Amino acid sequence: MLSHLLIKDLAIVSTLEVELAGGMTALTGETGAGKSILIDALGLALGDRADPTMIRAGGERAEVVATFDLAACPAARAWLAEQALDDEDSCIVRRLLVREGRSRAFINGRAATAAQLGELGERLVDIHGQHAHQSLLRPAAQRTLLDDYGGHRDLAEQVAAAQRRWRGLAEQLHALQTAGAERAERLERLREQVEELAALALGDGELDELDREQRRLGSLGRLQETSAALLLRLSEGEPALGDELRHAAVALAELCAIDARLEETRELLESAAIQVAEAAANLRQYLDGLDVDPATVEAIEARLGQIHDLARKYRVFPQQLPETLDGWRGDLAALEDSEVRLEAIAEECSKARATFLALAERLSEARAAAAERLAATVSEAMQALGMAGGRFAVEVTRLAAEAGGAFGLDRVEFLVSANPGQPLQPLAKVASGGELSRISLAIQVAAAECAGVPILVFDEVDVGIGGGVAEVVGRLLRRLGAARQVLCVTHLPQVAAQAHRQLQVRKHSRRGQTFTDIAALDPDARVEEVARMLGGAEITDKTRAHAQEMLESAGLAS
Repeated sequence: MLSHLLIKDLAIVSTLEVELAGGMTALTGETGAGKSILIDALGLALGDRADPTMIRAGGERAEVVATFDLAACPAARAWLAEQALDDEDSCIVRRLLVREGRSRAFINGRAATAAQLGELGERLVDIHGQHAHQSLLRPAAQRTLLDDYGGHRDLAEQVAAAQRRWRGLAEQLHALQTAGAERAERLERLREQVEELAALALGDGELDELDREQRRLGSLGRLQETSAALLLRLSEGEPALGDELRHAAVALAELCAIDARLEETRELLESAAIQVAEAAANLRQYLDGLDVDPATVEAIEARLGQIHDLARKYRVFPQQLPETLDGWRGDLAALEDSEVRLEAIAEECSKARATFLALAERLSEARAAAAERLAATVSEAMQALGMAGGRFAVEVTRLAAEAGGAFGLDRVEFLVSANPGQPLQPLAKVASGGELSRISLAIQVAAAECAGVPILVFDEVDVGIGGGVAEVVGRLLRRLGAARQVLCVTHLPQVAAQAHRQLQVRKHSRRGQTFTDIAALDPDARVEEVARMLGGAEITDKTRAHAQEMLESAGLAS
């Protein structure tokens, strides 16, 4: 329940504060007094788009604070708990508009987004505007209203999700099927490439080893010449370095007998002579093995040529050939598996289609049942609303599976016969403006009785209605107020008289500025306000008596 509403510097409102209670509350006042501003303010508090032009002239900011009692609204309490915005059984929503910058929102003192306000609002308030009947001319709006009335919105969402899954799989399947020829060509090409690179069998490190061996064989002459010259100097020439080192070591051995400090030097010379001898032996062995078969050189060059040819062919560096082969093998495996995937996706798509159709069938049955109930309820209301003999029907037409969509397999259309003997025709074709307003009200009241939100707001939905029909409208709204909180902006005294309580919105000027305030009316003040609504500017004793009678007939007079 909305228990308190505070508005500051919004439109022509400077400061307006109102306490609200359960049941039906009528908001009345002269035309232009600002009755609908309260509804606009409530919409802002619950996520409507903020426009800086709504700020009162001369002001820099506007503020709306709405306080809700959630004791009887478990859905809103659960949502607040999920968002970590809960505060026991109360909820304070604050919306701040600034002329320069973005609007800000708070729920229970914590920053919130406009989207969060909207989600909370869906669980708290259902606003029926005076132009709501215009949306009823759209098939999508008719289908949505039927789903809300039937209470199968969750099922409708399941159908939409199932249809999206089926559509996604069908698109995948189509893409795989249409790419069949291209896939076959790619598959053949990949097999040839993988076979060619696999036949190359390039081993790890083989390319580096071949490069080193090719460079070695290319320098064979220099290796032989230099190695032979070094061998000559070390051990086979005259004088040879090895012989000189040994002679020096012998000479030092004789001197060591005289001076022992030369012993270390002698040992170094002996060691050097041994190492030179070993180096000479290694060189001799190396020279013996330098005689290479020309066939070996040819084989190495042929292998390198094969590697580089394939690298040029596939436009990669030679060292990238193993990596390229691995990649192609992966692609080949994926393509070879595509037929298996195609079958799997086809089967999955078939199952998704069956799931969608099964859910859509359930939804169709639920819509058909709800359509009968809604038609009966609205037809009954039409009789009371001055359309005796009028009929209302909801036509649910089944579509083919491929013509369905996220909405299911049904085309929903509201049909009406405004007068006895006339055939049912689409709502948009047969209803005049006044008739459409009355039919719309009947539909909204029927839908509101089934809605789960605790607060219903009707903003001048009685436009185009008068006389005894207006009293029926008032009784319908009062009936809703028995179970919900109903706020009704109205210009009809017959409707206002049916309310459990009445608020008067007044506009006045002070020092060249316009202000709006609101007052809760006691029984005497209600008589005066209803009399004003009946008689206009001049209120007579007769209009007061009529107003008193209307209030008494509703059981509301003091």
